[in-house]
Amino acid sequence: QLQAFGGGLVQAGGSLRLSCAASGDTFSSYTMSWFRQAPGKEREFVAIISGSGAVTYSADSAKGRFTISRDNAKNTVYLQMNSLKAEDTGVYYCAARIGTLTRNQNAIDYWGKGTQVTVSS
Repeated sequence: QLQAFGGGLVQAGGSLRLSCAASGDTFSSYTMSWFRQAPGKEREFVAIISGSGAVTYSADSAKGRFTISRDNAKNTVYLQMNSLKAEDTGVYYCAARIGTLTRNQNAIDYWGKGTQVTVSS
């Protein structure tokens, strides 16, 4: 099971750190991702990290502002979001996959419940 938390209301230019805690003892086997869904829009890829944490990549919209990381000892993946913009508003989901890094949502094995992020302008 995956549980994301850390969302909230923040002013434009501010920061938030999202966390996603996973249950089980094979967390390091999973590639972890963050996706988001803005009101009235389709869910989109935000960032991804390999099982070891050595490889990451982000959507163009997140580059330079968002950082994905993980702590395998705590079974947790993080998304540090800085310089937030109104267009970052949405529900953020963490996701897990056994296998190679991919932003393809159809390849996700497990989805967590989302956490709402609202950026006021």
